[in-house]
Amino acid sequence: MSGIQLIGMHGWAGDHRGWAPWIKSAAARGWSFCCGERGYGQESPLQPSWSSGSERRVVIGHSFGPHLLGEAIWREASAAVLLASFTRFVPEGREGRAVNAALRAMGRRIRAGEEHDQLRDFLQQAARPQSRALLPEGPLEQGISPEGRSRLVEDLERLGATSGLPAGFPSGIPVLIVEASQDQIVNASSREELKQALPEATVWSRSDLGHSLIDPALPDAVLDWITDVQA
Repeated sequence: MSGIQLIGMHGWAGDHRGWAPWIKSAAARGWSFCCGERGYGQESPLQPSWSSGSERRVVIGHSFGPHLLGEAIWREASAAVLLASFTRFVPEGREGRAVNAALRAMGRRIRAGEEHDQLRDFLQQAARPQSRALLPEGPLEQGISPEGRSRLVEDLERLGATSGLPAGFPSGIPVLIVEASQDQIVNASSREELKQALPEATVWSRSDLGHSLIDPALPDAVLDWITDVQA
């Protein structure tokens, strides 16, 4: 099936290189794949856009990624894939207070010049129960720029303020939610709230994976789902 355009957006502490396997799989199907870039490392920030000739437009966002995309992108999406994502990152009540405290502590470490150690610790937690060595290279290996350091802190504040679906999210489009039971980044109640916000979504729950969803077979499985819903 041709004529499908994909936009991928990474989450906090990531960059566009994480989409390399997805780009390869999409290209094999004759699809285009455009990556957003927040610019935490040495890369320049890039807000992607749809090409004028594409009618079937699918957003694939990991974690905070869907919330980093502009409203105009979402308004024109014909399907969405939400990977280990959420509506509200900080739950209400006692759980939320603990998450807020953790976000503030992360911000303090980055402001103090400890961004390398902070990202290392975060990525280890995101990869569990698997090894961080299985993750693609990203800003941690590339080196954090001064501008990237500021964006990391800014996005922690944005992360703490999330409260719903991304602005412009279309109603009625096909949605695939891929969640991980061993996710140590997104709270279980936040995962549940996302499913409640999108009751018609297809949900894949992976009991063997953590937040980073490290599975070489996942890109093709997701693109097969896109083939079915965009036929």
